[in-house]
Amino acid sequence: MTDVHAGHAPAVAVEPDERTRDRVLTAVLEHGPVSAAQLGQLLGLTPAAVRRHLDTLSRHGVIEIKLISNRKSGAGRPARRYVVSRQGQTEIGDDYLEIARLALSELAAHSGDRGVVDFAERRFATMEASYQPLVDAAGSDVAARSKALAAALNADRFVATSNSLNPHSAMAAEQLCQGHCPIQELASSFPAFCDAETEVFSRLLGVDVRRLSTMASGGHVCTTHVPTGRAVVRKRDPAPADASRPSTIISNHQQERP
Repeated sequence: MTDVHAGHAPAVAVEPDERTRDRVLTAVLEHGPVSAAQLGQLLGLTPAAVRRHLDTLSRHGVIEIKLISNRKSGAGRPARRYVVSRQGQTEIGDDYLEIARLALSELAAHSGDRGVVDFAERRFATMEASYQPLVDAAGSDVAARSKALAAALNADRFVATSNSLNPHSAMAAEQLCQGHCPIQELASSFPAFCDAETEVFSRLLGVDVRRLSTMASGGHVCTTHVPTGRAVVRKRDPAPADASRPSTIISNHQQERP
């Protein structure tokens, strides 16, 4: 038995490095700009331990040093303070993906699949309203409208292109591709998001489109087939107003190749 009164320090449980490092990162997030000495006091860690974890977090790019001048005199060397970097903020934001997944699971449990579909349709309604005038400005040519849609998507960092296939033939089409999907992981669990986006594309372009692949289902890109050879832009249908409106596009998981 350790004799505390004999001058021996009591045994202290040692936390795994990863857990302690997470505590340091959380403290920087909550209290930054913060010094190493302040972190040590907040977390009850030795200066050496704090600096070791700060060095590791810095090497991983999740925190960075902010130099702060002396506010009173402005003299002397600027003080080193730690803050979470932009990369760190992004990585911390990944927690929201799990929160969103859990929230949608709860929504499905209480409202059924229709509840998730309604949510997805509302989410893409903003995109549709924003892109509509840009696509309409391209006129009635379906290929031109597809390229205008790709330009709008590209401006929003979807890394989109619209390439012409079999031009000047009855099989002519545009292949609309997106190289980035900000909700890829979420859509892999809830394909209603891909279906809602497909319906928006169909209404924006005025023709029935077909999804050939999605990143959410394992594809390298999201690819949408847009027929143009015999296509005539139809009168625009309004966006879904309520849950009673039937879907006009087959689910991505039921679609076949064109």
